[in-house]
Amino acid sequence: MVKTVFKNILQISIILIFNSFLAQQTSEKLPKNAVNDTISKKDTIVVKKESLEDILQTKADNIRRDFPKKMIYLNKKAQVKYQDMQIDADYISIDEQKSLMYARGKQDSLGKIIEPVITTQAGKKYETDEFQYNTKTKQAIAYNARTEESEGVIIAKKTKKYNDSVFAMKNALYTTDEYFIKKKDTAADYHMLASNIKLIKTKEKSQIITGPIQLYIERVPTPLIMPFAILPFSSKRSAGILIPSFGERQDVGFFLNGLGYYQPIGEHFDLKVLADIYTKGSWNLRPEMNYLKKYRYSGNFSADVGTMVRGIKGLDDYNKNSTYRIAWRHTQDTKANPFLTFSASVDIVSTKFYNNTLNNNYILNQNVLNTQQNSTVTITKRFLKLPITITGTTSYSQNFATGQADLRLPQMNVAINQFYLFKSKTGVRSGLLENITVNTGINLTNFVRTEEGELFKKEMWEKMETGLKNNIALSTNTTLAKYFTFTLGANVDNALTTKTINKFYDPIANKDITETNKGITGYSTFSTTASIQTTLYGMMKFKKGAVVEALRHMMTPSIGFTYSPDFGGSGFGYYKNYYNATGALTPYSIFEGGIVGSPSSGLVGALGFNIGNNIEMKVKSKSDSTGVKKIKIFESLNFSGSYNFAANDHPWSIFTINGQSSFFNNKLNVNTSLSLDPYKIIYLPGQDTGGIRTEEFGHFSVQGFNVQLSYPLSSEIFGAKTDYAKKYKSKGEIRNENYYFDDDNYARFDQAWTLNVNANYAYTKTSGNRIPTRMASVGLDGSIKLTPFWNINGSTHYDMVTKELAYTRIGFSRDQRSFTINFNWVPFGQYKVYDFFIGIKANILSDALKYKDRSFTQPNAPF
Repeated sequence: MVKTVFKNILQISIILIFNSFLAQQTSEKLPKNAVNDTISKKDTIVVKKESLEDILQTKADNIRRDFPKKMIYLNKKAQVKYQDMQIDADYISIDEQKSLMYARGKQDSLGKIIEPVITTQAGKKYETDEFQYNTKTKQAIAYNARTEESEGVIIAKKTKKYNDSVFAMKNALYTTDEYFIKKKDTAADYHMLASNIKLIKTKEKSQIITGPIQLYIERVPTPLIMPFAILPFSSKRSAGILIPSFGERQDVGFFLNGLGYYQPIGEHFDLKVLADIYTKGSWNLRPEMNYLKKYRYSGNFSADVGTMVRGIKGLDDYNKNSTYRIAWRHTQDTKANPFLTFSASVDIVSTKFYNNTLNNNYILNQNVLNTQQNSTVTITKRFLKLPITITGTTSYSQNFATGQADLRLPQMNVAINQFYLFKSKTGVRSGLLENITVNTGINLTNFVRTEEGELFKKEMWEKMETGLKNNIALSTNTTLAKYFTFTLGANVDNALTTKTINKFYDPIANKDITETNKGITGYSTFSTTASIQTTLYGMMKFKKGAVVEALRHMMTPSIGFTYSPDFGGSGFGYYKNYYNATGALTPYSIFEGGIVGSPSSGLVGALGFNIGNNIEMKVKSKSDSTGVKKIKIFESLNFSGSYNFAANDHPWSIFTINGQSSFFNNKLNVNTSLSLDPYKIIYLPGQDTGGIRTEEFGHFSVQGFNVQLSYPLSSEIFGAKTDYAKKYKSKGEIRNENYYFDDDNYARFDQAWTLNVNANYAYTKTSGNRIPTRMASVGLDGSIKLTPFWNINGSTHYDMVTKELAYTRIGFSRDQRSFTINFNWVPFGQYKVYDFFIGIKANILSDALKYKDRSFTQPNAPF
């Protein structure tokens, strides 16, 4: 059996050797012109392991092989597949001896490439005019290569591939213009041109590093040249340069605003450092750090630190000021911890920060008009089983007009959730007893009013005072005679403070003196109220066929009685008397100006009233499907006042009237208020101050009047939107802007516009003054589309009292497909400035070439 097996193996070996020899002899005897007859159009060539590491697959309409030179030539619809690479071209040659592949695109009669070579590797597609690849070194050289990376494309005259990760390019342009990438346009609306570019690719991200790079707009070179650039291609955050805006300000000269660098730090942080540089010597540094932890919290720290230089050194108008601003924002995710929340909104600035601002955004955003700045840090604790909410707050309020600041450090409020005093017997609450509710809480405050230079110094701590207040409010209500709601209430206030005052007249200094006494002192007050309210309806119908069909009036009258003892009496000790500099006996509260306030003085037994009104009418309307339209004459019109039966003089209070309404389909909003003094005020001859309020009732002099109007106008209000597709038959495109053309070949499009009109008038008389103060202004804020991609926007305010234009800004915006141009101009006022900015919109450049969002632009507005 062993011999038989050995014999069979020997026979098989002889047959294999003979077939191999015969194949070699047949191949050597083939004539030259027999190659095209024996090799099909689709062929698979298996070469020796020493030449290639994998199978080389070829395909073409015409394939020719030169055996002596070890060359393969593929013509017309040529394709080569090798490992993860596929080459599609009009012509491909393969040099087996040198391990080189060469591909060329389709040429026209003049030799110009009209169809590129398409190389696909690892899922990425590259377009080139010519392409050469070494299968051993895996290096390649391409000419006029087009490489798409994420949202951008790179076109280089010469590209050398060192390996799968590193590409070197010469005379390369880069753009993110979507039209150009999708070949809808032969010219990019912008591109950046560099003499040398290195493309580095990894599994997670890619980036290009360039030498000097210049921005071109519509193929026109701009003076925007960077010495180098690093452009990332990754969904992750990447470091990069922040492009500034540039312009001129009258007081500080030409500037670069917002030049800086962006750097991500780990997974949860990033850092942005911006600088504002001015030609007259001013500078400003603006670091900002953002942090984010998903489902937990987010926030940022920012600062503005700079030096403002105005005028020329050595002259009288020269001055130099340092300014600062420190801000912190923190927001906790609502899902993080419903029982413990923390938030912060801190914004601390130097007193003259907005008057000496170096950040032009504050001018364009109208922050320079700020007169006050507030900061708050709040922590709130809730309990699952306890009906208590504890809130701790630290606040800091700056007044730029007075230069003073109010600091509350800290303030704690313990609020007990509202509860019913008596349990319902039936499950449905009814009657006065079962509806009694109790609201109570404790508020602890540490307060000081200080100057900027005293902050956290000994002087500040000496002036700080502590106050503790407790309020207990009881209320109940019930329904009487079906139509009346009867309400009873009582309030008890308790207060403790660490400081009180004492006033006296100093005959030596000849002035009134106020001294502060330290020590814990407090007061308690209480008051009771009873009120009744109902709702009345009235309807007036007009003749059938009249334009106005009906008038509806809803009135909500209420009257209430309030009682409070005279806590200014000597028995309580809350008030004292002293003889002032004129010899007059003057009462004052020892808690005057304190943190807990002063208890009320004088016996109060007042009957108050309020009459609320709502007036509407129904008119005929063809536009409404029902044929009837409701028009609100007054959404609310309230009249209120009171009479104090216990008062020794002037029992009537000031009467107030408040109204609110809207007209023209709720577009025009009107808010108004009026204050009337029912008593006659007399003045001495030739005097406009020191008016004396007499007991003569019935004169009703106007003490205050205010009216505010706002009306948002737009192109849609004045006409229906035109259907251009139906109205105009001719349609065309000019530089990728779509238009419809009329019979005279004029371009037509929806030229939308908006205009918000705001008007305000205020009339105020201070106590005892004959001459009132008036304020009247009109504000305009709007935008208009000049073309589908051009937009003009602006705002202005006119002071009708001083007859001067206040803040005015004019802005131009252009949406240029892949980038936006913004120009903003403040032509007059304290700050005269213009600002120009170009921002690329591509997401891949949102970090490297940071597009600056400005609140004074309208990012979603149509252009």
